[in-house]
Amino acid sequence: MNSNAPTHLTALPDSRARRAIERLLEGSGITLNGPAPRDLRVYHPDLFERVLRQGTLGLGEAYMDGWWECERLDQLACRLLQHGLGERVHPPSERLMYRLQAGFFNLQSRARAYRVGEVHYDLGNDLFQRMLDPTLCYSCGYWKEADTLHEAQLAKLELACRKLELEPGMRVLDIGCGWGSFAEHAARHHGVEVTGITISKEQAELARQRCAGLPVAIELMDYRDLEGCFDRIVSIGMFEHVGHRNYPVYFRTVERLLDAEGLFLLHTIGSNSSEITADPWINRYIFPNGVLPSAMHIARASEPYLLLEDWQNFGPDYDRTLMAWLGNFDARWGEIADRYNERTRRMFRYYLSVCAGAFRARHLQLWQVLFSRGREQRYDAPR
Repeated sequence: MNSNAPTHLTALPDSRARRAIERLLEGSGITLNGPAPRDLRVYHPDLFERVLRQGTLGLGEAYMDGWWECERLDQLACRLLQHGLGERVHPPSERLMYRLQAGFFNLQSRARAYRVGEVHYDLGNDLFQRMLDPTLCYSCGYWKEADTLHEAQLAKLELACRKLELEPGMRVLDIGCGWGSFAEHAARHHGVEVTGITISKEQAELARQRCAGLPVAIELMDYRDLEGCFDRIVSIGMFEHVGHRNYPVYFRTVERLLDAEGLFLLHTIGSNSSEITADPWINRYIFPNGVLPSAMHIARASEPYLLLEDWQNFGPDYDRTLMAWLGNFDARWGEIADRYNERTRRMFRYYLSVCAGAFRARHLQLWQVLFSRGREQRYDAPR
């Protein structure tokens, strides 16, 4: 909590704003200043007015400011979403503004593409190295037969390699390679040559170090600038940054770069709705200009260019992945606390917890979609 924030529960003001919030919470199982781990504990009397005025942005910023607390933010988020509050707390003006911006401007243009790297991925490798497992995978693990985060991430990487039917000597493109987790795994264990691209300087530097001595090239570049021909293409946790206006050029680029007999694996978070929107708090503090695709978005945009071979959903696994990251983050925060402030700590705790709750409520999904250019042989997807 911020040093200038209240440190004790406030008496709930008898205000119109408080009563409005209580009406919204009716039936959700959430009690203001209640005893349950999921209950919201109020430290500032102006919280209710702030939330009514600013919606989820105000709620998240108030948490960062220490205006309220909750022992289990993930449970709170899950309950709120199951209660249908995910849409009801967004002020109409907020929705209209985002639709206007997304409609008139390409928020994920070449000029804007590097912003998410600067704001989030370049925040500090030391932070992510403590939050993630040794693979440095910053995407959903595959927990089907895994007991630990590391096992789940290795299983995810291997599942992707099996779906792509990798063979030694193949040329593989990794769009959005992060810290080189897939590139390192595929090159080391399957003998392929990998070109990985990222829009984060910090990621590129560490990925090159991790892949030293392997047939891996890491480039700092936008996917639209790629040239060449590849036997296989993979994109894990990057499509969320492409934006709906760029979906056609994205799939057209994949088709242009993919060999006629090649395979392309798209691993992405998915939305249940095709409405173009974004949570304002996530958009401001975590993933600027990010947009989650719906199944319809992916199907329509890819249809002119690629053949859909397989679609797998293991969204509930992201809940477990995020909670594991939160456990790591809490356990190792002391190692980096002198390099970051308390507001950053609360920002990450809120982000990880709320996202876990969203996947638990099935408000979000995790898809692996396998495409080809229409090769003759049958494709049998491994699980």
